[in-house]
Amino acid sequence: MGDMSKPNIAIVGAAGMVGKMYRTVLAELKFPYNEIHLLERAELVGQSRRVAGKKYPLKKLDEHSFDDDIDIALFSAGGAVSREYAPIAAEHGTVVIDNSSYWRLDPDVPLVVPEVNPQDAFNRPKGIISNPNCSTIQAVVALKPLYDAFGIKRVVYSTYQAVSGSGYKGIKELKEGLKGRDLRSVYPHPIAGNVLPHIDVFQDNGYTKEEMKMINETRKILGDESIQVTATTARVPVFTGHSESINVEFSRPFELDEVREAWAGAQGLVVKDDPEHNIYPLALDVAGRNEVYVGRLRRDFSVENGINFWCVADNVRKGAATNSIQIAELLLEKPSKAEPELED
Repeated sequence: MGDMSKPNIAIVGAAGMVGKMYRTVLAELKFPYNEIHLLERAELVGQSRRVAGKKYPLKKLDEHSFDDDIDIALFSAGGAVSREYAPIAAEHGTVVIDNSSYWRLDPDVPLVVPEVNPQDAFNRPKGIISNPNCSTIQAVVALKPLYDAFGIKRVVYSTYQAVSGSGYKGIKELKEGLKGRDLRSVYPHPIAGNVLPHIDVFQDNGYTKEEMKMINETRKILGDESIQVTATTARVPVFTGHSESINVEFSRPFELDEVREAWAGAQGLVVKDDPEHNIYPLALDVAGRNEVYVGRLRRDFSVENGINFWCVADNVRKGAATNSIQIAELLLEKPSKAEPELED
């Protein structure tokens, strides 16, 4: 591994929606890389993409792509690509930060949100760090300070997720639907003017895969399998920004001011909570922002120690690219611990 204070970077899936956001956020955050390699499928080779105003060629992703000295690889090219190429990269000493769902529940792969469990990034036996599901990331950023302050017995998620969660095809389908054209190339029903209680495939237990991701990932990230979690995830005709209604039952009594105080000191969290003046988090307001927004805080009177709140974040930024690059920033802070623990 090279100089982790100024590493060589690879972006796998550099031309996709998250790949484009990787390139944008790397420039915005002034991430101090040395070289950058943009890797893509064969049919895109010959094209180029910009990073911080400079053009770079798209190179073919293959088994030799990591023969070069690449310190960190940001993967966002789907589970099949991550399954095949993440281990190859790791074998070459590259730290893989993977945005697909393939590795998330592997017990030897940490699932990391830097504001929540940064220490987990340094225990990676397989050399891979997994980026959580977009809807889970924003939720746990809001839940972590509450978990630390009050303990959490139960969480109920209801999500309202933007079409950008389905990539460029989801955005196109909504745009065409708003023009009266019914594509249905991504969703089983029209999305324009509609709400679909269906994200990803249905499982044998009646939940969708997206819902089970939120349930299982919340427990793994918070490090507490005793938390009871349930979820209903829905796709809504919004281009960018996932909104979530989150109901939480605490382990001990609390005052609402204590909740506000816990949030006030939390990294990466913005509180917008003045309903009397119509101030609360909105998808339109958070688009293009890296923080998680919370508001509409109120007590749940149906249980002894419960609250409801609203949580919104840009799903392509904090829900994917920004979180991954924040993980990479952790590696710069502690370069001496950046090697996979089980390497000789």
